[in-house]
Amino acid sequence: MWTVSTYVLKQKLRGRKRYPLVLMLEPLFRCNLACAGCGKIQYPPHILKQQLTPEECFRAVDECPAPVVSIPGGEPLMHTEIGKIVEGLVARKKYIYLCTNALLLKEKLDLFKPSKYLTFSVHVDGQREHHDFSVCREGGYEIAIEGIKEAIRRGFRVTTNTTLFDGADPNSVRAHFDEMMQLGVESMMLSPGYSYDKAPDQKHFLGRARTRRLFRAILSNRNQSWTFNQSPLFLEFLMGKQHYACTPWGMPTFNIFGWQKPCYLLQDGYVDTFKELIETTDWHNYGTESGNPRCANCMVHSGYEASAVNDTFGSLSGFMRTVRATFNRYDDANALELLAEPARPVHAFNPLVQIETPESSLEESRA
Repeated sequence: MWTVSTYVLKQKLRGRKRYPLVLMLEPLFRCNLACAGCGKIQYPPHILKQQLTPEECFRAVDECPAPVVSIPGGEPLMHTEIGKIVEGLVARKKYIYLCTNALLLKEKLDLFKPSKYLTFSVHVDGQREHHDFSVCREGGYEIAIEGIKEAIRRGFRVTTNTTLFDGADPNSVRAHFDEMMQLGVESMMLSPGYSYDKAPDQKHFLGRARTRRLFRAILSNRNQSWTFNQSPLFLEFLMGKQHYACTPWGMPTFNIFGWQKPCYLLQDGYVDTFKELIETTDWHNYGTESGNPRCANCMVHSGYEASAVNDTFGSLSGFMRTVRATFNRYDDANALELLAEPARPVHAFNPLVQIETPESSLEESRA
């Protein structure tokens, strides 16, 4: 928090309006899951076999001054040199969030050393049944939980990352938060899903009104034991209590194709350098206010969390709002009524599709 705070204040003092907060470093698209809501694994086999070299990763990190590096995918633990990549980023004193579904976490832990700079961000999309539905894999929840327990036991920092879609049961999500805190994770992240054009399932992405309703039910009257690894104002944004414009440059993406324009979620071309990304992207064409239909319902953290952080340090009033939000339980009688409404989770009327057997998936992952 101190590193991010001082970094943002320096950007403010230098008068920079567009600066990166988190570098989204995608070393590969290959994955050992085939989630119906994912738009990252729908590439042909020759693309899925490609991966960034450690040197390419280091060059991107050295170009982009962001203090935090998120390593999504695909599944980063399938990268043949992921240990070397993380070691190089730790040496650069970058705060790393290695995003993983944890299917390989237990067997890959020996590649890493516990460090304040390294956090495993484990995707757990709710309680057991909902998580297994989301990742289209029975038994995925149990494997992820075992991976989390082992990582915590061995002294690693562990957070969770939960993506919610239409039909999510707010009571189940709240119970999931309780379970993750009892498990001993450091903190949690959450976000509404984004409707990737290539995602096989296009029916269960949330619109903005339904997003606000769902997150109001979940985050109001909250348990004080819940710890979130996110800007308090971004959580208020999800609840409909704040309005922000998208700042897609806040979380730029680098992958096997280069620097992706304009953001992690949209692919409108690639450039060779971070400087070129910042200076040549038509930023006014993106975000809800732009009228771009692909941005109309997006409220994802990769577009809006940097906006909330910018608000925190943009004025004294923004800072005070953040302080108040940090300690607010958001008592809300109407939100309690929302919790009392019957939920219709997506798995109640759509059967779980078993993409692969656990044995075949893990064998392919190791290969």
